Amino acid sequence: MFHFDSSWNEREMPERLRIRKINKNKENMKKIILFLTLSGLIIATSTAQKIHITTGIEVLKETNFKILKGKRVGLITNATGVDNNLKSTIDILSEAPNVNLVALYAPEHGVRGDIYAGDRVVDTTDPKTGIPIYSLYGKKREMFASMMKKIDVLVYDIQDIGCRSYTFISTMGQAMQTAAENNIEFVVLDRPNPLGGEKVEGNLVEKGYFSGVSRYRIPYIYGLTCGELAQMINSERSLGNTKPCKLTVVKMKDWKRDMTFDKTGLQWLPTSPQVPQALTAPYYASSGIVGETAYLSIGVGYTLPFQMFAAPWINGQDFAKRLNSLKIPGVTFTPIYLKPYFGPYKGQKIQGVQFFYTDYKKVKLTEIQFLVVQEAVAMYPEHKLFVKEFEHRFGMIDKVCGTNKIRELFGKRYRWEDAKAYWDKDAESFKKLSKKYWLYK
Repeated sequence: MFHFDSSWNEREMPERLRIRKINKNKENMKKIILFLTLSGLIIATSTAQKIHITTGIEVLKETNFKILKGKRVGLITNATGVDNNLKSTIDILSEAPNVNLVALYAPEHGVRGDIYAGDRVVDTTDPKTGIPIYSLYGKKREMFASMMKKIDVLVYDIQDIGCRSYTFISTMGQAMQTAAENNIEFVVLDRPNPLGGEKVEGNLVEKGYFSGVSRYRIPYIYGLTCGELAQMINSERSLGNTKPCKLTVVKMKDWKRDMTFDKTGLQWLPTSPQVPQALTAPYYASSGIVGETAYLSIGVGYTLPFQMFAAPWINGQDFAKRLNSLKIPGVTFTPIYLKPYFGPYKGQKIQGVQFFYTDYKKVKLTEIQFLVVQEAVAMYPEHKLFVKEFEHRFGMIDKVCGTNKIRELFGKRYRWEDAKAYWDKDAESFKKLSKKYWLYK
């Protein structure tokens, strides 16, 4: 029998044994790679699942729901109202032996997130708990009071995205005003601002432009959690002519102002159909205003909602090159080619740019969309935004911007520098004011 001496040179081995050794080494290498891959996946998974903060609902559980004991409780929530194990706040409160949950109040998309975009939210009964559901979506504030006669305390638990035009904070404010008028306590179970608590961008809303997408005199990006915002609008008399409501904010633990959502370790549940991931939230702020028109596709109706700009008349390579030549701090652009499923340019082959944040601390989120339009008009002057074709959307753009001045200033020459000073004028004063209401340093 042939004996293998490890001192042999591999070239001197008989061919059959040399091949066997090579195959064995390959098998061993495969096992090593598999082990390292699985180990990496386990480490990555455990890292992703490590939660670094405690949300308001978790703190409420830790206190055994003390502030709700002996009271008839109403709950405003949706599919994002969950604990760290993704259990619905509805089920948590309905199962708690010392909590009497008697009513649910539904914002856009419903309390369980089962109402499709654009569908009416109607009064009904929650099939799981048998608790009545009252629709707040599209209702005038005067109608809120009739729905809240049988409760002593109203709890709010919804994940927001930190942008003024997102309607949940308007629902919160309307409910707070109703609570103040009817001597109902109001409790906010606080959650992270996914944009962090340091960015403030945009002018304050002006008289004549208050609406469901701009209800308070706050910037477009306001840099507060919903609990901090609730404290601010309550104390600054932003609820109308009523007295402040009796407000309690159940604070989070360990959230810090520089924490974007990815740093919290929490799982993200879609806040609405086109905000499916946490990373979508800042992109919403970067493209959503332009998205109010059909001028450019911003990825709504494709796999990258709010993360791109495209149109049939754009050359993606040329457009990306031009935008990158601006050297906009904290952002870069790459060409993209697509055929949207719905929305502007449905079914058409279009080109444009996808954009990425390369330095989140440096990037001015809201400016990106205006600079994109600036360069689109410069490259394709026959395709302007503020023309008769899009006139029917001017009112919504003004509401979202909180003024008509941005459209008018920017639309004269399509140069962002003409409107930038107006857009920025209130940011510093708002930072100073809002700092009084910080719950997290």
